[in-house]
Amino acid sequence: MLDHVGFQVADFARSKAFYAKALAPLGISLLFEVGAEQTGNSAHAGFGEHGKAYFWIGESAGPVRTRALHVCFAAESRRVVEEFHAAAMAAGGRDNGAPGLRPHYHADYYGAFVLDPDGHNIEAVCRLPG
Repeated sequence: MLDHVGFQVADFARSKAFYAKALAPLGISLLFEVGAEQTGNSAHAGFGEHGKAYFWIGESAGPVRTRALHVCFAAESRRVVEEFHAAAMAAGGRDNGAPGLRPHYHADYYGAFVLDPDGHNIEAVCRLPG
């Protein structure tokens, strides 16, 4: 079981603003920020819910040299998947799969995919029947 995930981003301020908007429909918000003076390295922002940050982005001291990451967030309804996609696109994301059924995963898999400012594939999925 995962407790949290974190990765570096090329433009910390831009990515923080993107995730604040894109994750809002999922009920996920910016909960914590720590600066380089606290970490001894770089700034970090933690997003989550109910007082628990489980999705972290970190400021990069140099070029971000990672392959694209895929992170999927659970959504409580298909409407929320659609709201996530719209919010992420409005925040500057790039479409990587419009909201819709993906029956090749399973009959009720309703997901949407966007690429964040660094090209990471961010998804929201609802697995409940329509």
